[in-house]
Amino acid sequence: MKVLFAASEAAPFVKTGGLGDVAGSLPKILCEKNVDTRVVLPLYKCIPQQYVDRMEFVDCMYIRVAWRNQYCGIMKLVEDGVTYYFIDNKFYFSGDKPYDYIHLDAEKFVFFSKAVLSILPTIDFRPDVIHCNDWQTGPVPVLLDTFYDNPFYRGIKTIMTVHNLRFQGRWGLDEIKDIMGISDYYYTSDKLEYYKDANLLKGGLVYADRITTVSETYAEEIQTQEYGEGLNGIISARRNDLWGIVNGISYTDWNSETDPYIYNNYSIKNIFTEKVKNKVRLQEELGLEVNPDKMLIGVVSRLTDQKGFDLVACAMDRLTAGGVQLVILGTGDEKYENLFRHYAWKCPEAVAACIYFSNEMSHKIYAACDAFLMPSRFEPCGLSQLISLRYGTVPIVRETGGLKDTVMAYNEYTGEGNGFSFVNYDSSDMMHVIYYAMEIYYNRKAEWKKLVKAGMKCDYSWNTSAEKYIALYENVTGMSVLAPAFENKTVKGTTKSKKQ
Repeated sequence: MKVLFAASEAAPFVKTGGLGDVAGSLPKILCEKNVDTRVVLPLYKCIPQQYVDRMEFVDCMYIRVAWRNQYCGIMKLVEDGVTYYFIDNKFYFSGDKPYDYIHLDAEKFVFFSKAVLSILPTIDFRPDVIHCNDWQTGPVPVLLDTFYDNPFYRGIKTIMTVHNLRFQGRWGLDEIKDIMGISDYYYTSDKLEYYKDANLLKGGLVYADRITTVSETYAEEIQTQEYGEGLNGIISARRNDLWGIVNGISYTDWNSETDPYIYNNYSIKNIFTEKVKNKVRLQEELGLEVNPDKMLIGVVSRLTDQKGFDLVACAMDRLTAGGVQLVILGTGDEKYENLFRHYAWKCPEAVAACIYFSNEMSHKIYAACDAFLMPSRFEPCGLSQLISLRYGTVPIVRETGGLKDTVMAYNEYTGEGNGFSFVNYDSSDMMHVIYYAMEIYYNRKAEWKKLVKAGMKCDYSWNTSAEKYIALYENVTGMSVLAPAFENKTVKGTTKSKKQ
């Protein structure tokens, strides 16, 4: 089986969020599992020069965008066993960051989507599946429908993965018509048209053969008005083609036994003697009260409403009243940045505000903290809770999206669970579950240790998720790949598929 993974970002070349992690990790595992997976990306100016220097020129062509014929260079790089193709065009991709403003991004990603399809005969790669990601590649399934007169493209299947439905690539209808250069047939309300605008993600959702999102619960949520961002109707109509597959994390990059960034390495065998050493060192580094017995709660996040920081803002006085310490790492809305700076000044022994992002500091926080707080309003998948489980740091989350799928609420009567959760989006409910976690941490040490070990035993590696993607590819193509058999459930109310 041949798969082309089309994305606007991929680690280690360029990454701004979860899409970069997926596009950087999933293709590697798929290649190891007998799927010939290649990745196509824009050649941004911000890609580190160390990678650009190793790229080889393949060919070039010109692609029609509006009234212009735009240059499209094709560069190639093999990294960690995966073949990457980069689309070169200085007019579109010479900015200092991958994304600008929607009026600029709409045209450049339509160009990129056209290039994804146009380069295939030139690179001599005819995929069985083109795996598209987010609105930036939403035009690919639409454009592919216009290519069907060419036998080369006939029969290629497409998958559209939604990493965050809030971002849709919506722009003026006349402008998108001009840029894409396809028939008016495609601009009706059941296709690309969306309240008199054009919606590139909607086009991908309509024309893709299958739709996926990054957790089973989020796949259910986006069929509702509350979470559907105005597209719940089309998603609900296609629920039989909708799959929810939780993202994974790299168990090489995130490994407490070998992590070079943390103070003391540890495993599940010695976590209760070594993890506390990380806590003490972090307390010293950040100027908190040095107390190995004090419960330390970590946050590594964008500081936005989506991530639940309006709840945290309401609860800061209660959080700092005693009993816990709080360390925050991240940037975002100014009101939340200033909120945490204020409490770090007001309660320096209890609150540390790291209003920046540092990969090294994030590793230290995951390794040092006792608990990790994620009270998100919505969370398509979430990676921080998976990392915290890996490091024996107990997650405290709101039950939404991937958080609900991966964090099982502790049941003190059965002993089951790997974390704590609350349902209602309410600061009092959040504090109630934090107080409950504090009760377990301080007064029931045996139960807390059992929770820690349960989390470390969970398997949320990419190896597990890749098998589910392979089942999806088999489902859409009717082909077979040599991989372990397993059963995959789509969202509630849809068909279950079982590998034969």
